[in-house]
Amino acid sequence: MSDVIEEKLKNYRTAPFDARFPNTNQTRNCFQNYLDFHRCSKALTEKGQDTAPCEWYQRVYKSLCPISWVQKWNDQLEAGTFPGKI
Repeated sequence: MSDVIEEKLKNYRTAPFDARFPNTNQTRNCFQNYLDFHRCSKALTEKGQDTAPCEWYQRVYKSLCPISWVQKWNDQLEAGTFPGKI
């Protein structure tokens, strides 16, 4: 993993500004980072690569999303009923 990514993960405190989501309501930002984490993990796992770079998305969605939402989405993923495309 590159030194830049390692440094960003080490200094991570909370979700940084994302120009794709300029509004106060961060619901879409939360959901998109949840999707990005699972897409990244799936893609790198299929290639047999380390999934450490995906930790960034996980940290962002964990800081933005309510725990109950994440638990619900995880349950839906396990049951095969998750509405997002991963």
